[in-house]
Amino acid sequence: MSFTEAAARERVIGALRAETDTVSDRWVQLQLAQEEMRDIVSESELREEADALLGALLRSLESDIPANRVVATDRPLRQAVIDLSMRRARNGAMPTVTSLAVLSLKEALLEAVQRQTRDSEELFITAVLINRLLDRAGTLSFETFVEGREEIIRRQSRQLLEVSTPVVRLWRQVLAVPLIGTLDTTRTQVVMENLLEAIQEHEALVAIVDITGVPTVDTAVAQHLMQTVNAVRLMGADCVISGIRPSIAQTIAQLGIDLSTILTRTTLADALAAAVKLTDQASAHTSAGAQEKR
Repeated sequence: MSFTEAAARERVIGALRAETDTVSDRWVQLQLAQEEMRDIVSESELREEADALLGALLRSLESDIPANRVVATDRPLRQAVIDLSMRRARNGAMPTVTSLAVLSLKEALLEAVQRQTRDSEELFITAVLINRLLDRAGTLSFETFVEGREEIIRRQSRQLLEVSTPVVRLWRQVLAVPLIGTLDTTRTQVVMENLLEAIQEHEALVAIVDITGVPTVDTAVAQHLMQTVNAVRLMGADCVISGIRPSIAQTIAQLGIDLSTILTRTTLADALAAAVKLTDQASAHTSAGAQEKR
C-alpha cells in the first residue's frame, strides 16, 4: 500500500505533537544564524513567534480543512504568519529576510519527520506536503510585509507633511500657516484639516496662510488655496493669504485666476496688520451687539 498525502499529514501532526519544543528551538536557531535577523528580532520574540505559529499550524492540520487551504482559511494560523511579518516590517527587515524566516521552518520540520521515519517514499511525500504548506505561508508573509511597509511609509509621509505644515498661534484668535515647498492635493488636505482643527480649538477669527516659501503658483495651487479659504470661511473665520510676490501676481493674472474674493497681502507683516484690523472689527461688533441687548 502506497503512502498517501493523508498519511503524510498525520506524519507531520505526529512530529509536531512529539517534538514541538525541539522544532521550535531548531527554527529559532536557524533564524538567528541569519546575520540580517540578529538585530531585528530578539531571541525571546522569535520563541514567542515559533510557539504561536507551530501551535496554530498543528491545530489547523488537526482540523478538517484541506492541506492546501489551511494557510488561507485558518484564522489563527493566518494571523500568526501576519503578526510575524508585520513585526519584521516595523523593525525594518528586508522582505526576503521575512520570507526566509518562514521558509526556514521547512528544515526544522523536516528534521523532526526524519527522526520518525527513514522510508524514502514517506519522506518525499511528507516533504512535498510541508513545502506546499510553508510556501503558502511564505507567500502570505511576503505580501503582508509589503503591505505593512507601504502603510508605514504612508504614515511617515503623513507625519512629515504635518511637521512641514505647522499651524502657529500668533496671538488670541489669530493663527498662521507658513507654507514652504510645493502645495499639492495631499498637502492641501493636511493643511486644511490641521487649520480647521486649530480654528475650532483656539476659537480663531483670522487665519493667515503665508505662501512666501511656495516657489510657484499655478492653476492647481490657486485652486488648493481657494479650497482652504472656503473651508476657513465655513468655520466662521476670515482668511488672509500673504506672500503674493510680483512674479506670483503676474502668473495669477496671466492664468486668469480670480482671487478677488480673497484678502491677499504682499508680506506677512501686512497680513498681520490686516489680522489686527479684522479682530478689532469683530471685537467692536461684538461689543456693539452686547450694548444693544442691554
